[in-house]
Amino acid sequence: MPVEFISATPANGADELNPNADHGVNPDYIIRHSKVLDDYGYNYTLIPYGSGGPDPFTIGATILANTKKIKIIVALRPNTIYPTVAAKSLATLDHLSKGRVVVHFIAGGNDVEQAKEGDFLSKEERYGRLEDYIKILKRAWSSPEPFDWDSKYYQFKQFSANVRPLAGAIPVSVGGSSPEAYRIGGSLGDIFGLWGEPLKETQEQIDKIYAEAEKAGRADRPRIWVTFRPIWGETEETAWAKAHRTLAALERNAKGERLLDIAKRGEVQDRALWYPTVTATGARGASTALVGSTETIAESLLDYVKLGAELLSIRGYDNLGDATDYGRFILPAVREGLNELQELPNVGKLSI
Repeated sequence: MPVEFISATPANGADELNPNADHGVNPDYIIRHSKVLDDYGYNYTLIPYGSGGPDPFTIGATILANTKKIKIIVALRPNTIYPTVAAKSLATLDHLSKGRVVVHFIAGGNDVEQAKEGDFLSKEERYGRLEDYIKILKRAWSSPEPFDWDSKYYQFKQFSANVRPLAGAIPVSVGGSSPEAYRIGGSLGDIFGLWGEPLKETQEQIDKIYAEAEKAGRADRPRIWVTFRPIWGETEETAWAKAHRTLAALERNAKGERLLDIAKRGEVQDRALWYPTVTATGARGASTALVGSTETIAESLLDYVKLGAELLSIRGYDNLGDATDYGRFILPAVREGLNELQELPNVGKLSI
C-alpha cells in the first residue's frame, strides 16, 4: 500500500492561533483550503466533528464537489446518526464522488462532550456500541438480502440498502489508545489512527493493534495513521523561533491524560517531537508537534514509516498557510525519502 498524506479542513478561517478570525461556515474558505490540498497532492482531508460544530457530511460534499482527487475522511460519532442511515449517507457520498470517501469513528472519550448530545453510556459501552455500528455498516454494504439486528444498542428488522459503495465497502478508520480501541480497530478497522507519540510508544501500540488483527483471524492488518502538528521553518533556527511564538499563543485546556503523561518526560523526544504544545493545549486533540527544517521534519516522518505507518497526518496551527508550506516543502521531501527507503532491505516495498 502507498504512503499517503492527510490534512484536515476546518469550516472557516479561524484557528488555534487566531480563534476569532472567522466564524460559522465559510464556503469560500472551505473551497480555497481544499483546493490547496488537492493541488499540492494531499491524499485525504479529515472533516472534524464537534457537538456544536457544522455537519461533516455537508462540509465533505462541498469539498468533493470542488476538488478532483482528494478523498474526505468523515468523522462520525455513533451516537449522532443511526447506523442504517449512516450506511446510506456514506454510500451516497461515495457514488457522488466516484469513491473518494472514508469514515473515521470516534467512540467518544470525553463524557462532557458526549452528554451534550444526549449520550450517557460508559466508555466500555461506547466501544460496545461502536463494534455493533461497524458490523452493521459492513453488513449493510455487503448484504444482497434484507437483514435483522437485535443487540443491546440497535434493533431493526429487514433492512436493505439500495445504495452501496462503488468498491463494495468504504474504508473504516478507528482510533484510540485503550485495549478496547485496539481490539475493535484491530479486528474491524481498515485504518487505525494514532496520536503522534515517541517512536517506542508508537511501536508498542502498532504491535497491540496487529496482535488484535491476528487474534481476529484477519489475513490483512489495519493501515496505521499517525498524526502530527509540524512547525516548519526554512532553517532550524527559524523553526524553533516559530515554535516558541506558537506556544505563547496557545491556551491551556486540561484534557488528554496519555499525551500529558508523556509530555512530563521532557520537551523534545526522538528527532524533533516537541511536547510543550501538548501541555499548552491540555492535549486537546492532535497536539504533538514536529519542529524543524524540511530535512528534519521529513526524516522524522520517515522514522514512523519505518515502524509501519502508511498514513501521515500533518496539520499546522496556521491552517491554510501551513498546508501550503507543507505542500511545497514537506510532501516532496518525504516522497523523495520514500524512494530512498525502497533500497533498504528491512523496510519492504513502499509505493508513493
